[in-house]
Amino acid sequence: MSNYIPEDKVSEIKNTADIVDVVSEVVHLKRSGKNYLGLCPFHSEKTPSFTVSPEKQIFYCFGCATGGNVFSFLMKHDGISFPDAARMLARRHGIDIPTQAMSPDQKRRISERENLLAINREAMDFFRQELLGGASGKRAMAYLKKRGMDKEILDSFNLGYAPEGWDNLVNFFSKKKIPHALVEKSGLIVSRKNKSGFYDRFRDRIIFPIFDLSMQVIGFGGRVMDDSMPKYLNSPETPVYNKRRSLYGIHRAKKKCRESGSVYIVEGYFDLLSLHQHGIENAVATLGTALTTEHVQLLKGYADRVVLVFDSDDAGIKAALRSIGIFMRGEVDASIIVLPAGYDPDSYLFEFGYESFINAASKAHGIMSFLIDSAVKKHGLSIEGKIRVISELKEPLASINDNMKRSLYIKELAERVSIDEAAVLEKIREVSAQKNKGAKGAKWSNDDDPRGSRKTGVQDKVQGKALNGKWGRLERQIIVMMLQFPQIIPEITERNILDFFEDKGLKSIGQLVLKHKDYSKVQVSDVMNLIDDKEQKNLIASLAMGEDIWDHESCRVILARFESIRNRSERKLIEQIKAAEKDNDLELLAKLLNKKQKMAVLSEKKKMTLLR
Repeated sequence: MSNYIPEDKVSEIKNTADIVDVVSEVVHLKRSGKNYLGLCPFHSEKTPSFTVSPEKQIFYCFGCATGGNVFSFLMKHDGISFPDAARMLARRHGIDIPTQAMSPDQKRRISERENLLAINREAMDFFRQELLGGASGKRAMAYLKKRGMDKEILDSFNLGYAPEGWDNLVNFFSKKKIPHALVEKSGLIVSRKNKSGFYDRFRDRIIFPIFDLSMQVIGFGGRVMDDSMPKYLNSPETPVYNKRRSLYGIHRAKKKCRESGSVYIVEGYFDLLSLHQHGIENAVATLGTALTTEHVQLLKGYADRVVLVFDSDDAGIKAALRSIGIFMRGEVDASIIVLPAGYDPDSYLFEFGYESFINAASKAHGIMSFLIDSAVKKHGLSIEGKIRVISELKEPLASINDNMKRSLYIKELAERVSIDEAAVLEKIREVSAQKNKGAKGAKWSNDDDPRGSRKTGVQDKVQGKALNGKWGRLERQIIVMMLQFPQIIPEITERNILDFFEDKGLKSIGQLVLKHKDYSKVQVSDVMNLIDDKEQKNLIASLAMGEDIWDHESCRVILARFESIRNRSERKLIEQIKAAEKDNDLELLAKLLNKKQKMAVLSEKKKMTLLR
């Protein structure tokens, strides 16, 4: 795993990068004793079960049984490889990583991501220069001023301009001798159909660079300045840009979101810029895609309250409808600001200002209340209208997992349309019954979550693998001792305890711990660097995260019990062999004798150790 990067550099990065600092950038952590707790970024939960240990430099979620060290966290959260995670941390802490020892293929794989990020940075500078100094950029600057954008906001978000013409960017990178094939991977240029060359993706558009949480430019959005279509054009998916996991403005908003505990979500680039320009900096925007589960999980690390600021037209209502299932699955309470007809967040702020917007935000409706209001306005309260209202809302209501909330919303809907609650409840049960029959494709199930449903309580399943076998619990306790109280390791080695383990997974973890020459300095995060298997990492984190209190005496008691049970097992095996001989069961006898032979080898090995 670390062949790409020298071991001494891996250790230097690990010892420099504090896991609490790294995790706290995306998870809202609170101190709890020696550790920190937060809502897990890898599954939906309301009660924090995600634990980070600054002492052991590891994390573990007791809800979904995911664990690891600082590298593992970045790999899973950002969907990157170990070398990419290591290099990201190295850059952040000014640690230089040599490349001489890498093969050409390793260098290519490692450097592609860095090259794409560098290309994006170069492109941003190009677009920026065209806006500020290019002759054709004057029209774009005039357009931005007409939209009310001031210089500070343009600078803060590094807005630019893609000039007219088909090959401005193509020629720009050609002069820098950057291969067109690599630039194409960034999504900035497109291959012509006849393969005769390339052309610029963005032409005569205002350019909005898209940053990730680490302030890296990962993609771009472009907007025309007239009525041309498409109005907005975004970068395609690339090795560094994933729309489902990216939010416009998150790099500028994350600090304010954490300070305020809330976040506003808008749909457009200019909507987002307007909020920030008017002092509402805890705001982000989706990127040409509907709100996703990944977006919600990301925002949960920064804010407890989510406020959707959609247009009050049909498109805004549809966006709210699409969002409700995601918020329900993410177990996030969200509300929605209803703006007057004909206004979007951008136009509303410039006409009415900050105070009016904040006042509207204070009156934000819960999503279900908003949907009820919208459905009643749309269909009316005639008999036919009431039927349509209930028909439209039965699936959103059925998607609410909290029984008390669902009951309250059913009551609100029943009172609003003057229908008996039992009649509304019957419609909801029809939807639930269909889901229970296996209608996995139901509108509110997991359509937007490519991972499907994520069950909690997996912890028992992961640790359960370490409890199989005759001495499973004792074997698990011994590994816990090795991870939490490394002072006992010399005695475990001397008594050859691991040789008698039945659980291969636990045995391999113990053997990894023994690879460290200085047992007194064994770090759980170091052990994790030696393995690639995710389940093993999760198991190690689970075993190490406990707060057990160990001393030599309590450890020796467990080791003695382990050896005693093993000796009893040997005696029982001899009795089974005698019984098999008596019954003339040759097949069973062969198996038992083979097992006895293996145990004899281990016993002999132990005797030789004692004689040294």
